[in-house]
Amino acid sequence: MGTKHPQFVRPNRSVNRRVKEKWRKPRGIDNKQAGKIKWAGAVVNKGYRGPNSTRDNHPQGKKEFMVMNLNDLRKFEKELKGFVLRLQATLSKKSKEAIRKKAGEMGLKVLN
Repeated sequence: MGTKHPQFVRPNRSVNRRVKEKWRKPRGIDNKQAGKIKWAGAVVNKGYRGPNSTRDNHPQGKKEFMVMNLNDLRKFEKELKGFVLRLQATLSKKSKEAIRKKAGEMGLKVLN
C-alpha cells in the first residue's frame, strides 16, 4: 500500500516538551534540519509522495464522489463502481434520505 517514508519529527521535540508533535517546516540559519544534516532527521518534501493510484483516496482505499443531488447518482450510476459517496453539507434531510436509499439500492456506501 505505497512506499514507506521516515517518521517526520519536529526539531527539538525531544528537548522541549512545549513544542507540539505537529510538523512544522524548520527555518533559520542555525537549524540542522533546515540545513539537511542527515542525523537531524528527514524533512518533508515531494519526493516522499505516495503512488498515484492511492493518492487522495479515502482510508477505505476507494475514491470519493461528492453528491449534490439525486440526479448526480442517476447520471453517474455506471461510473460509480468502487467509489464511496460524500453528501453535500447543504442538502436537506429529505434529500439526504432519498440519496441514501438510492445508494443502498446501488450497493454504494455513504460516508456522512
